[in-house]
Amino acid sequence: MGHLEIVGYIAAIIIVIYIVWRNAEKEKKEIKDRELGLKYSYKYPRLAMTVDAIVVTEKEGQEMILLIQRKFDPFQGFWALPGGFVGMEETLIQACSRELLEETGLKEVALKQFFTFDAIGRDPRHRTVTTVFYGKVRGNSQVLGGDDAAMAEWFPLDSLPDMAFDHNDIVRKFIKEKL
Repeated sequence: MGHLEIVGYIAAIIIVIYIVWRNAEKEKKEIKDRELGLKYSYKYPRLAMTVDAIVVTEKEGQEMILLIQRKFDPFQGFWALPGGFVGMEETLIQACSRELLEETGLKEVALKQFFTFDAIGRDPRHRTVTTVFYGKVRGNSQVLGGDDAAMAEWFPLDSLPDMAFDHNDIVRKFIKEKL
């Protein structure tokens, strides 16, 4: 056996060892992902999906909008539209109805999809896209802050506070296009 043949055999053995090691590592990762309940995993970053609700009513001849005061950062203490993250096992409208109930106590609001807002940097935590739904309720609907909302209150549409995230822009677009 010549020198070149020996080098060839060694190279082939190294390649086989590498392939076996790589497949073993891949299998370990797949087992870990299955244990975590992840059927598929990707190396690419993913965005977060949220929903927000615009709920309006009329009180004493004045158009009002429902806002919540955020209990936690980011924007702790700021007013915002009720909303939050979409769960893995729920649709967008289910998530919006759930968030509305958790944060304000309102339930069975007939919601319609309004618009999806996807500006980069709209959430300081990470890349977040939100789909906004809207609905109208009777003027005597009682609300109560809950979950991660410190308070829930009705505000006149013509006298809004500064809001968290891009919610001022969202409400302006809603007023322009839907009211």
